[in-house]
Amino acid sequence: MKNIILFFLFLLSLNTNCQTLTGKVVGIMDGDTFKLLTQDSTIVKVRLANIDCPEKKQPFSQKAKDFTSKAIFSKTVCIDVLKKDRYRRSIAIVFYNDSLNLNNQLLTNGLAWHYTKYSKDIELQKMEDMARKNKIGLWQEANAIPPWEWRDYKKKKIKQ
Repeated sequence: MKNIILFFLFLLSLNTNCQTLTGKVVGIMDGDTFKLLTQDSTIVKVRLANIDCPEKKQPFSQKAKDFTSKAIFSKTVCIDVLKKDRYRRSIAIVFYNDSLNLNNQLLTNGLAWHYTKYSKDIELQKMEDMARKNKIGLWQEANAIPPWEWRDYKKKKIKQ
């Protein structure tokens, strides 16, 4: 009995840093970033957790942005905020149409990478692997460059 109580206390402690917000999506920056107007009229910049969509000017960037826009723009969504990043964006898991997970949808449609630098989620990796295996979305490209490598290359190019 003591072990069961400790287990439930542990599960509760996992959620203490998580904040849930609901609001209307009022702007799409790119495939994994958007602006949310909360019920108290606050604008929150949201970055999807655990995935990374192609950068602007990178192949499939516009398709990822269009997918996100079609899925959530001008709609009410619920976000589970995991943390804030150094740019003060809310890093979140996003739910729309009652139960669809946008983060997962982008992965399964081949429009994002599992961001393994920040996530070790096996299920997310399986989603990416399946899209890759089936050559869905960006996985049609022979040499798809991860966005973090694209950003690093751009930074190095600017410094030169």
